[in-house]
Amino acid sequence: MKTYIKTIMEILKNKKAVITGGNRGIGKTIATEYLKNGAEVFLLARSVDELNETQKELAALGNIWIMAADVSRPDDVRRVASEVAKTFGTIDILVNAAGVYGPIGSVTDVDPEEWKKTIDINLFGTFLCVHFFAPLIKNNKNGSIINFVGGGEGAYPNFSSYVSAKGGIARFTETVAEELKDLGVDVNAIAPGAVNTKLLDDLVKAGPEKAGKANYERALQQKASGGVSPQKAAALCLFLASDKAHGITGKIFSAVWDSYQDFPKYKKEIMTTDVYTMRRVRPKWQ
Repeated sequence: MKTYIKTIMEILKNKKAVITGGNRGIGKTIATEYLKNGAEVFLLARSVDELNETQKELAALGNIWIMAADVSRPDDVRRVASEVAKTFGTIDILVNAAGVYGPIGSVTDVDPEEWKKTIDINLFGTFLCVHFFAPLIKNNKNGSIINFVGGGEGAYPNFSSYVSAKGGIARFTETVAEELKDLGVDVNAIAPGAVNTKLLDDLVKAGPEKAGKANYERALQQKASGGVSPQKAAALCLFLASDKAHGITGKIFSAVWDSYQDFPKYKKEIMTTDVYTMRRVRPKWQ
């Protein structure tokens, strides 16, 4: 039993990770899992108070650094990347977990500026973090970038800015994976499932008129049931950051439905086909 525990605890031994949105919800759960498995983590988020509380809460698990930043602001991300470089030198893992729902309502009713702000945080923010942090991984010649695409796989009425950003992240993930593949950097995206986070609270607060009756009722059911555990997303992020997943890149995985523990056995099939990607399905008669 002792040997087994030691093995689990050393999955990310000596690895250094940057996690955006690491002050609460899924990001905080990922940070916890990484710390438990031997990584050092650097968390960034907008709320200084929440970052301080998270650091205090997780400090006993390992080395944790924090810095307040808005991922949609280039100067903020550049400043944090500079601090991370001073602290870590190079990094092994980047997890882009920061995100917002944005305006909820019909495309004809939502505020255009709020719509754009959602793209800035979710999509442009993901780009900025990859732009400024990927060089720290490239210099290491080995690493993993993990993005979030939950909600970007299909139509989601009354959440047009959110799904547009997440759909963009899916294509961005595939593209960056090709750019960094020869440098030993894997780039993948995950869909965490229906986790009870602040995003769900925002949906419920918006009400059935803005969110849509079906979406609102599903949200109430999800809130009552407890939703999908954020631990599922954290476990998938742990796998993707581990040596077992090295070489799997440019894919989108579900934390709920995909049997990723078996991926190492099927790495060739995964990397030589369109499985776990967003693709237009063409009819057989074409």
